[in-house]
This record gives sequence, C-alpha cells and structure tokens, in this order.
Amino acid sequence: MALQSIGQILVSVSDIDRAVAFYRDALGLPLLFQVSGQPMAFFDCDGIRLYLGVPERPELRAAATLYFRVPDIDTSYAELTGRGVRFVEKPHAVHNDGSTELWLAFFRDTEGNLHALMEDRPA
Repeated sequence: MALQSIGQILVSVSDIDRAVAFYRDALGLPLLFQVSGQPMAFFDCDGIRLYLGVPERPELRAAATLYFRVPDIDTSYAELTGRGVRFVEKPHAVHNDGSTELWLAFFRDTEGNLHALMEDRPA
C-alpha cells in the first residue's frame, strides 16, 4: 500500500449557503456541485476537491488551514480585499533560505476558518 496524492480536503462550516457564496464569489473557486437536501458542497481547487460541510455532530467538526498558492501575493491580496475578504495580516515574508522567500497573508472565511495565500519568491 502506498499513499497517493490528496483527493479531497474537508473544511467544516456552520452555514453552507454563506460558505458557498464566499468560496465561489469571493475566492473564485469553481463550484462542482452541492448535495441536494444535505449541507454539503464541493469545489475544484486545481484538481483537489474541497469539501465544505456542516458536521452532523459537534465532535465531527474538522479544522483545516488551507494555503492557496498564488503567482503574485500582493495582487491577489488586493483583488480579494476588493471582494470583501478580511485579512488577518498583510502579505509578509516568513522564511528566506537564501534562494527563495516564502510569503504568506492569512485571512478568515465566513465561518471563522483560518486560511492563507502563499507565494514562493526568488530571494
């Protein structure tokens, strides 16, 4: 047995309609489908399926921090801010290994989940 690539990631939400609007309209992720009669929605994130769902019981709530790779963090930050995304901090370098700098900018979705934009820049 060998693990393969990640096929799906769950992000727990409390209001599926509000979460769908945020991920589709503010973040611009393509909505694949919603499950009729169930608080579940699925998005495509460059080949990885992102599953938003309301947990059946509180102990099933899952926390996941998504790091969205972007080609230009400053441009992406400005565009998403214009769409109403509330950032916790502005883009900043968090690591420099001499050849590459890692830049991050954290934000919260409408459900309070923490996510980030990330860019690897030449140092």
